[in-house]
Amino acid sequence: MYQAIHLSAECFPIAKVGGLGDVAGALPKYLNQAGIRSCLIMPRYNLKWNAAHTSHAVFEGVCQTEHFHIPFHIVKAEQDALGFDLYMVDIPNILFRDQVYGYEDDPLRFIYFQQAVLHWLCSWEQKPSIIHAHDHHCGYTAFMANHCYAFDSLRNIKTIFTIHNGLYTAPVPHDYARYFPHFPKEVGGLLDWDNRIDPLATAIKCSDKVSTVSEGYLQELQQQDSSYAWLYREYAYKSYGILNGIDTQIWDPQRDIYLTHQLREENWPRFKQENKEAICKRFQFDPNLPLCVFIGRLTGEKGGELISPSVGEFVHQTKGMNFFLLGSGSPHLEDSLRHISGVFPTQVANYIGYNEGLAHEMYAAADFLLMPSFVEPCGLNQMYALRYGTIPIVRSVGGLKDSVRDFGDYEGYGIRFNQGTVQDILHSFYRAKDLFYSRAAFEHVRTLGIKQDFSWEKAVNRYIWLYQN
Repeated sequence: MYQAIHLSAECFPIAKVGGLGDVAGALPKYLNQAGIRSCLIMPRYNLKWNAAHTSHAVFEGVCQTEHFHIPFHIVKAEQDALGFDLYMVDIPNILFRDQVYGYEDDPLRFIYFQQAVLHWLCSWEQKPSIIHAHDHHCGYTAFMANHCYAFDSLRNIKTIFTIHNGLYTAPVPHDYARYFPHFPKEVGGLLDWDNRIDPLATAIKCSDKVSTVSEGYLQELQQQDSSYAWLYREYAYKSYGILNGIDTQIWDPQRDIYLTHQLREENWPRFKQENKEAICKRFQFDPNLPLCVFIGRLTGEKGGELISPSVGEFVHQTKGMNFFLLGSGSPHLEDSLRHISGVFPTQVANYIGYNEGLAHEMYAAADFLLMPSFVEPCGLNQMYALRYGTIPIVRSVGGLKDSVRDFGDYEGYGIRFNQGTVQDILHSFYRAKDLFYSRAAFEHVRTLGIKQDFSWEKAVNRYIWLYQN
């Protein structure tokens, strides 16, 4: 039977909103390859993947609380391409919706999701060794497994909770306790944080181990200016930072299905130039200039407010670099990208939205990738960039600080800046421009980046160590 079962609200390629989806879609696969038999369970949404793939029911039950009876099915996807067994909780009208998040009853939806999973686990003759819950959507799992009477048979299973983004906590009023299966009153305080029921705080208190997706991010959480900092420090003894990996089978420049020009015979200069010329031809850019791209969500958390002012000021001062900006998010930030592209049409282009194929093409074509994040728990884009020979320009926060070394330091392969300001980004752009035109140094830095190993094969060993401990 399974040694580890993962609970997640997202999983690529079924449902992905952010980095959580990428990790959930890769970690179980690489654990299986390393000999730790793993599966993943998530809600069943009304999304394209589910419409295109068949599944069959393996269990049916009822979530029973004080006044509510919610029938559910556990279904197993009939496919073998993911590298792990995929299960889904099917609750029509509650989970089966057109979006992953964004509904007023999201807290209740995920309470029922977790209950259904635990009811199913109670039916297993051979229980898993580890229940591994991801982010606050699954934050009540350890509490329920350890304290709800209905799940007494699960109390000896070890629990791990991974924080992918601690900014999102989703606290609810105390009367939401009526949606939980019965538990002793004396443990009710484990649910409480700041006079609310808080799934993030509950998971940190109740899980046997807690992990974040980089060591740098764990340190930032412990030092942040919020009430949660005390919580992170109090439970530091059981907390670990484990830098994510990337799926090198999907992100492979030699076999990438999205690329017209794949890497051949390890000829990196040719690979980069062919892909760059293809992108530049599409947007009528000069391919002889360095190309810097942004790929991501347009939010304050990701430094979205800084992108257009920085790019606009740089292009106004010098014509020495082209920019292609792909993203979606806040409407006013989307408008700012459109505006800057309209003012400088020969040097700045944009794509509003997300296009997986185009993103792959951009990583292959670009010389530099901008990530001006204010918060970045791990970051995967900088790893994708390095895998495709693109030098990341990143702010020194969280996982970016852990995974990118400035080229001014020994064996450095990226560009880092400290402050989230237009001035610091401008300085980084000028450093990038100067590096690009120092061809020998540029090729050396790029080669160092290509050699970095951010594969899941490396990262998964730390999760195995955590499981064993």
